[in-house]
Amino acid sequence: MAARAVLRLRSLLYRGNSRGTSSKATTYCAELVRKRDYEGFLCTLLLPQESRLSVFALRAFNVELSQVKESVSQKNLGLMRMQFWRETIQDIYQENPPHHPVAQELAKAVQRHKLTKRWLTRIIDDREKNLDDRAYRNIKELETYAENTQSSLLYLTLEMLDVKDVHADHAASHIGKAQGIVTCLRAVPFHSSRRQVFLPVDICILHGASQEDFIRGSQERNVKDVIFDIASQAYVHLEHARSFQKKVCEKAFPAFNVTVPLDGYLKRLRKADFNIFHPSLQRRDPWFPLSLYVQCWRKTY
Repeated sequence: MAARAVLRLRSLLYRGNSRGTSSKATTYCAELVRKRDYEGFLCTLLLPQESRLSVFALRAFNVELSQVKESVSQKNLGLMRMQFWRETIQDIYQENPPHHPVAQELAKAVQRHKLTKRWLTRIIDDREKNLDDRAYRNIKELETYAENTQSSLLYLTLEMLDVKDVHADHAASHIGKAQGIVTCLRAVPFHSSRRQVFLPVDICILHGASQEDFIRGSQERNVKDVIFDIASQAYVHLEHARSFQKKVCEKAFPAFNVTVPLDGYLKRLRKADFNIFHPSLQRRDPWFPLSLYVQCWRKTY
């Protein structure tokens, strides 16, 4: 049943392409998101057709930025990549985008939806600051990074859905923070394998968990307590966003499809007793496509 849901979701993309909307650039963006942000790919497929390709361009732009840190050996090279994208945004708003498939598609989205430039530049600015290999000093610093990156993506998605609503923006802020926190948690096994730990230092100190504990994949209670505290903050943001759900216009709900994988991961983490290294957390959730369909059918987030 879940497999049929995936096929149904993918058919939405191919149907849109068969109506003359396909090009090498649009295909490139969709494929980049499918390979590097599979959950975002499926969430985007359930957006209204008139917004779908624009959101693929936005998500492809985010993938390009997110890959910089892991793909360069020196910070200076990362800064050069970020400067390229900063100049690209300037060129897009001057209607002169470079011949790069993501830039070309993002330029179409900016023109079509009159996107707010500062959300795009804010994402670049904070991604650039994050090139430094250092842990977050506290949970507030992680939330600020999440607000400036993930929440900014949601604000732009709302603009692509033609939603101008203060309650939707408020929900986007909290959902983006939850997504940033969960993304940080999901990356722990990968970073630990490279002897890197980016979890908030204040929470680690509170529970007496050292960087070495995470690097060696400890399953001691103090390590689990660190994960519990951080995951709880993500859950608080999700619940806060849902507390005023009735005030948010339904037109905004598709932008918040991302709550499905967030919920799924937090539930699996709880089931694993907050052992961040549990094998079940490294696999894709086979029920995610079906859960996504159910949430959209219920018109909720």
